[in-house]
Amino acid sequence: MEKASSKEDRKLRYFIEDYWDIFVGVIAIVTAFYFHKLGQGGLATLFAAIGIGSLSLTVSEVAEVLSERLQEPYGSFVLTLSAVIVEIILLYIILLQAFTDPEVIETVKGGIIAAVIVDMNVLLGLAVFLGGLKFTAQEHNKETSSAYTTILFVTSVALLVPSLLSDTKHTTAVIEEASMVIAALLMVFYIFILVFQTRTHTHFFKQTARSRIFRLKRKMQEDDEEQEDTYIFEKFNKLGLVASIFLFIAIIALGAEVFASDGIVLAKEYGVSAGMSGLIIATVAVSPEIVTAIKAAKNDEIQRVVNIAMGASTVSILLTVPILMALAYASGIRLTLDFSPLWIGALILTIILAWKTTDEGQTNYFEGISHLMFFAAFAIIAIYY
Repeated sequence: MEKASSKEDRKLRYFIEDYWDIFVGVIAIVTAFYFHKLGQGGLATLFAAIGIGSLSLTVSEVAEVLSERLQEPYGSFVLTLSAVIVEIILLYIILLQAFTDPEVIETVKGGIIAAVIVDMNVLLGLAVFLGGLKFTAQEHNKETSSAYTTILFVTSVALLVPSLLSDTKHTTAVIEEASMVIAALLMVFYIFILVFQTRTHTHFFKQTARSRIFRLKRKMQEDDEEQEDTYIFEKFNKLGLVASIFLFIAIIALGAEVFASDGIVLAKEYGVSAGMSGLIIATVAVSPEIVTAIKAAKNDEIQRVVNIAMGASTVSILLTVPILMALAYASGIRLTLDFSPLWIGALILTIILAWKTTDEGQTNYFEGISHLMFFAAFAIIAIYY
C-alpha cells in the first residue's frame, strides 16, 4: 500500500514539474486580459510578463524535443530560433505602436541590445556567482567562449556603422540603406556560423544536457520497474510538435499585445526611460533562460551556462536584427540601426568583460559578481539617460 502511495506521489510531483509552466502561463495571460479590460494597466502588464516568461519556457522545451528528432543543422536551427522567438514577438508588437507613438522605436532599439546585455551580465553573472559560491572553480570549454566572444565583437562593430553615419550627419535615407545592408550581412554571417557550429567545428561547442529545469532523465527510481517518459510532447510526431510550438507562440503573442499596449502607457505615465524599458523587455524575454542557467551552475554544469548565455546572445543579434528589420519594412515602419552611444558602448564593454572572465576556461564567484556590478552600473545610467 505504501509503495503504491509513493508511486502516486511521485507521478503527481512529476506532473507538476512537467506542466506547471503551461498552466501558469495560460492562467496568467487570461488574467492579464481580464485586468486589461478593467483598465488596470499595471496588473495587466505584470501578469502578461509572467505568462510570456512561463510559456516561453514551454516553447523552448517542445522545440528541444523536436530538435532531437531532426538531423543537423535543422535541429540546431529549431533550438536557436526558439531561443529568440519571444524577443522578436515582443519587440515587433511594441514596434507596431510606432504608428501612434514614434518614440517607441528607441525602446525597440534598446531592447535589441539589452537582450545581449542581460544574457551576458545578469544570466551569466548570476549563474557564475551562485555556482562559484558552491564550487571553488568551475571549468568549461574555453574554445566555446573564444568563438562566441569573437562573433559578438565582430557583430558589435558591424552595428557601429549606421551609428557612425548618423553622427556624421548623413541623410535618413543613407542611414536606412546602411541599416538594411548591415542586417543582410548579419544574416549571411549567421549562416556561416551555423555551418561552423554544426558541421566543421562541432568540438568547439561541447554537447550539454537538456534545458528543462526539472524534467531530467529520471535515472534513479525508488523501484526497479522500467519507467517510461510520460511527458506528453515526447509522444507527439514532428507535425504535432511543430503545431504545438505555433500554438504556444500564438498564446504568447496575445500576452505580448497586452504587455506592449499597457506597458508603453505605464512607462510614459511613470516616466520610465527608453533605456530602462529596453532592459525590462529583455529581462522578460530572457527570464526562463536565467532560471535554467542558475540551476545548471548549481549542478556544476558551467559549460551549459556558457552555451546558454553566449549562444543566446549571438542568435539574439544575428537573427533578431534581420528579422525585425524585415518585419518593420513590410509594415511600413522606418527602423534604423543607429543605436545611441550608450547602447553600443555597453555592448562592446560587455563583450570585453565576458572575454576576460571566460578566456581561461575557468570561472569563480568573483567573475560572476563582476558581471552583476557592471549590469547594476549600466542600469543606473539607463534609468536617467
